[in-house]
Amino acid sequence: MPSITQDMKYRQSICKYAEKHGVIRASRKYNKSRSYIYFWRNRYDGTIESLASQSRRPKAHPNQHTPEELKLIEDMRKRNPRLGLILFWLKLRARGYNRSIPGLFRLIQRLGLFKKRSAKKKHLSKPYEQMTRPGQRIQIDVKVVPLACRKGERPHEKYYQYTAIDEYSRIQVIKAYKEQSKYASAHFLRHVVAFFKRRRITVECIQTDNGFEFTNRFSNSKKDIKTLLERTAVALGIQHKLIRPYTPRHNGKVERSHHEDQKRFYDIRTFYSFEDFDKQLAAYQNLTNKIPMRPLGYCSPNVFLLSYAVQFV
Repeated sequence: MPSITQDMKYRQSICKYAEKHGVIRASRKYNKSRSYIYFWRNRYDGTIESLASQSRRPKAHPNQHTPEELKLIEDMRKRNPRLGLILFWLKLRARGYNRSIPGLFRLIQRLGLFKKRSAKKKHLSKPYEQMTRPGQRIQIDVKVVPLACRKGERPHEKYYQYTAIDEYSRIQVIKAYKEQSKYASAHFLRHVVAFFKRRRITVECIQTDNGFEFTNRFSNSKKDIKTLLERTAVALGIQHKLIRPYTPRHNGKVERSHHEDQKRFYDIRTFYSFEDFDKQLAAYQNLTNKIPMRPLGYCSPNVFLLSYAVQFV
């Protein structure tokens, strides 16, 4: 049963008015031609479904496939069910078929002669594990500082921003480095642990991607050798979790943070030396932890972390 549209209701009102007052008055009232009203009045049988618009597609076409061509295609397809479109078209050409490949493709698709592919199993994402306390899991990643905001004597020297975000409180720890290395990663981990220790929070787990500054997981020669970061995590009693390769969304909080850092910080700042960059980055860290966030009920990370601590006082 077709759905009732506003056009169908409008046509029904015209037909009812024309039956009661005549076609001429209906034409003046609704500003429609008399031929239009006669057309729908002749089709109207008392039900609104009879006023539905019908397909205007032609029932025949001068260039459509002939019954002989259709039979040839169906017979050939039964004998060659796995043959590709091009080779199938060449076999038909050898038997007198002179249509184009796109025309043959549309016909085969319309007749349902293509072999149906088995439906792919729908990917069901695992439910996200919500953290219940600060320090339970901390995401860590590295951002390369854009050269566009670099000035001074050596503007092409690369700087890096190491970032750690607590998944529960969203509190952010960032620090400037001149290199993206295993040593810098281990040093930053100790810096993160000291940052949370001052707030009486124990870091239980860190989560990183599979970069060589974090792990040798994909190294050909050092696969079984622990990196300095991994050894430091073991010494501090911290679990090191690696995300699935090529899935940065698994580290989504720190990735999103880098996106916001680009807009709020790097697009509007200029650094004249590494010391200047380090000083501005430290001030920016204090600012970000004071910005309200929707996942925290529009509290800032500092306030949210403080409210958690008040529960146990």
